[in-house]
Amino acid sequence: PSPLPAADPAVISPQDPTLLIGSSLVATCTVSPDFHLKAEDLYWTLNGRRLPAASYAALGPTTLSVALARLNGSKQQSGDNLVCHSRDGGILAGSCLYVGLPPEKPVNITCWSKNMKDLTCKWAPGTEGETFLHTNYTLKYKLRWYGRDNTCQEYHTAGPYSCHIPKDLALFTPYEIWVEASNRLGVAVSDVVMLDILDVVTTDPPSDVHVSRVGDLEDQLSVRWSSPPALKDFLFQAKYQIQYRVEDSSEWKVVDDVGNQTSCRLAGLRPGTVYFVQVRCNPFGIYGSKKAGIWSDWSNPTAASTPRSERAAGGCDPKGGEQNTTLRRELKQFFGWVKKHAYGCSNLGIKLYDQWRVWLQKSHKTRNQVGKEP
Repeated sequence: PSPLPAADPAVISPQDPTLLIGSSLVATCTVSPDFHLKAEDLYWTLNGRRLPAASYAALGPTTLSVALARLNGSKQQSGDNLVCHSRDGGILAGSCLYVGLPPEKPVNITCWSKNMKDLTCKWAPGTEGETFLHTNYTLKYKLRWYGRDNTCQEYHTAGPYSCHIPKDLALFTPYEIWVEASNRLGVAVSDVVMLDILDVVTTDPPSDVHVSRVGDLEDQLSVRWSSPPALKDFLFQAKYQIQYRVEDSSEWKVVDDVGNQTSCRLAGLRPGTVYFVQVRCNPFGIYGSKKAGIWSDWSNPTAASTPRSERAAGGCDPKGGEQNTTLRRELKQFFGWVKKHAYGCSNLGIKLYDQWRVWLQKSHKTRNQVGKEP
């Protein structure tokens, strides 16, 4: 058998071009003389679909061109495949068309530092360019006045457009941070963000969250937790938030006014009901920083149930004298006032509230025991 020809069967020009959306292109396929093929023996495909013969032109005995008008963005980031075939379907040569737009300027850079040990930043890409051409993103940072440019290395740590700087960060000196986007058609640079690590600290969620009953009080639960251990050596304030929900509901109620205390009384709950409770922390004012701080994730849910109501069992509730009814009405009004003001986590009137609750429950229990004086 005769040896196979050493030359490539054909050459396509231009090879692997990059083009703007809307461009037109004329490509040529020239067959090597060793293969004894003529221009009329050839045809073209784009991504596997045969292109119409009306777009072809023979530019010589062994050269066939194809004209492509108003190109759309590439269907795949690896480029669209333009292929020159022989009449029997054999592939003679191929070229990748990269059709797209230059990158747009990245926007919305936000950063946070977990326990002041690292820095993670994320951003949003421009709207169009990423969908057609593969775009590389590089996060750069430097100390504001005298630093050299550094490049972040660990990408995709908090989603597709993010980067993580694990260590060697300076406190008390602002950083300049920006993102560069580049693809085959150009480069775009974001605005520079200025930030101080102390202003963007977040912590692990509060640990050791305990939820427990408050004696026999059927409409309250007590919540306790520990402040973030990683920040125990730093001078900072913290504020906490609690959210809770009934076992069979997906709707959380948020308690905002917890302040910096690490315990809280939830009031106005349903008796005999399982509640799930979560806590989160916002460290702010670290070494006097004036920024608001960043909320941690919520702690894992902790469950507890309120005691069952004695009254729910029904029973006899004889009418007392006129004086007793008045007293009970006044108590009810006062109790409503205290309950309204003690809702959430303020300590206002909690002791008073507990006393009235215990008194009311005792009086109900006693009244329901026939034959004993209230």
